[in-house]
Amino acid sequence: MERTLVLVKPDAMQRGLAGEIISRLERRGLKIVAMKMIQMDAALAKRHYAIHRGKPFFEKLVAYITSAPIIAAVFEGPRAVDVARKTMGETDPAGAAAGTIRGDLSVEIGRNLVHGSDSPENAEEEIELFFSPQEVISYEREIDRWIIES
Repeated sequence: MERTLVLVKPDAMQRGLAGEIISRLERRGLKIVAMKMIQMDAALAKRHYAIHRGKPFFEKLVAYITSAPIIAAVFEGPRAVDVARKTMGETDPAGAAAGTIRGDLSVEIGRNLVHGSDSPENAEEEIELFFSPQEVISYEREIDRWIIES
């Protein structure tokens, strides 16, 4: 099983779309193994977006992600990173397919509602930024046998 970090961003929270976003990922068959609402501070935002440090939009990105609460969640399932990213759609909503979260619910890259890890390796690092090992809970779901081939 693979895990991925998903962040329901401030614009989604302000628009009341958190439930819609989480529901779409669950309906795909991904299982929530950790979740919490937080107000991200600048220090955490700078660590999370470290790859963008030095770019012209970095400070604006930090200000945006810290502007309102977010929901941080860990989803688990076969190829969870890929499944979550395909459910979210292209990073730029203008290119996101209809039926995806971004394709249906957003129009600008700077307000694209949701973050998802881009690789299993980055998912592990990102999950550690937001959750302690004790906060990520493994459990069996009865429905998994109808979603996942054994």
